[in-house]
Amino acid sequence: MAEETKKTKAGKKSAAKNTKSGKDEISGYGSGSVDVVMSVDQVAAEAALIAESAPKIPELEALTSGEAFVSLNNLRAGYGKMEILHDFNLRIGKGQSLCLIGPNGAGKTTLFALISGFLKPDSGAVTFNGAAITGQRPHQICHKGLVRTFQVVQPFAGLTVRENIAVGAHTRVAGRAAALAAAGEIAQMVGMGAQLDQSAGDLTIAGRKRLELARALATGPKLLLLDEVMAGLNATEIADLVAVVRKIRDSGVTIFLIEHVMQAVMSLSDYTYVLNHGAMIAEGQPSQVTKDPNVIEAYLGHGAAKRLLAMEATADA
Repeated sequence: MAEETKKTKAGKKSAAKNTKSGKDEISGYGSGSVDVVMSVDQVAAEAALIAESAPKIPELEALTSGEAFVSLNNLRAGYGKMEILHDFNLRIGKGQSLCLIGPNGAGKTTLFALISGFLKPDSGAVTFNGAAITGQRPHQICHKGLVRTFQVVQPFAGLTVRENIAVGAHTRVAGRAAALAAAGEIAQMVGMGAQLDQSAGDLTIAGRKRLELARALATGPKLLLLDEVMAGLNATEIADLVAVVRKIRDSGVTIFLIEHVMQAVMSLSDYTYVLNHGAMIAEGQPSQVTKDPNVIEAYLGHGAAKRLLAMEATADA
C-alpha cells in the first residue's frame, strides 16, 4: 500500500513538473508504468491525418470553402413597394449541380433575374468567378459566362432551329458561318440534330424547351441557370431532357436550376435549397428537404406536416 502511494505521488509530481515547465504537452498513463506524452503539434498532426482520411462531401466542401464560384451577399430586391427577397445570401461552388425549389411566388425567378442582370437589387452584391457583377447588364454578364433560360420560351418563330441556336453562338464566335457551324454542334448535344432545318415555330413544347436550352448553351456558359426547363413535359420527355442536362453538367458546366418536377430534382441536384416568401427555409440533400416539415407546410399549408404524420401512423397501425 505504501509503495502504491509513493508511485501515485511520483506520478503527480511528474505531471506537475510538465505543467510548470511550460511545455505544450499532453500527458497520460499507458499500460504498466510507461508514460504517454504527446506535444500539441503531434496532436494537431494526428487530427489532420484523421480529417484527411475522412470521407468528403463535395457539395458541402464547396459551400464551406473560402472560394465561391457565385456569391450572393445580403441581397434585397422587389417590385415597387413589395419586397421579394430580403438579406438573401447564397454560395455556389464551381462544378456543382444545385436546385432551388419552393411554392409559386416564393421569389425563385426573381433570384435568377438578379443573378443574370435582368433585375437590379435594391442593396447587396453579386459576385461571379471572383468579379463583382452587381448592376451589370445581361449581355455583359453573358459574355462572362453566366447565362439563364426562361420559363416562357420564345424562339424566333420565323427562323430555323439552326439559326435560333446561332443567335446564341454569335456571343462567342465571329461571322455567320462560324455561328451556324457551332449551332450544328450544339444541336447534336441536345438531341436536335435532325431538326436543324425545321422552323422553330413548328416545334412542340418539348422541342421549344430543348431549343431554349441549346441557345443558352451556344453562348459557352460556365454557369447555366435553368428556369423550369421541365415544365409542361410528359414523363418520357422529362427523362430525355434530364439526360441532356446531366451531359451538360458532366462537361464541366455548373448548373443551378429552378424546378417543380421532383423527378428532375432527384436526378440532377447535388444539393437543394427551398425558398418561401423570399427566405431560405431548408437546404440539404433532395431526399432530406422533401421530408422537412417546413417544406411540407410551405407547399401544402399550415398543419400539413402533422396531418401527413398522422396518416402515416394510421397506415402503419
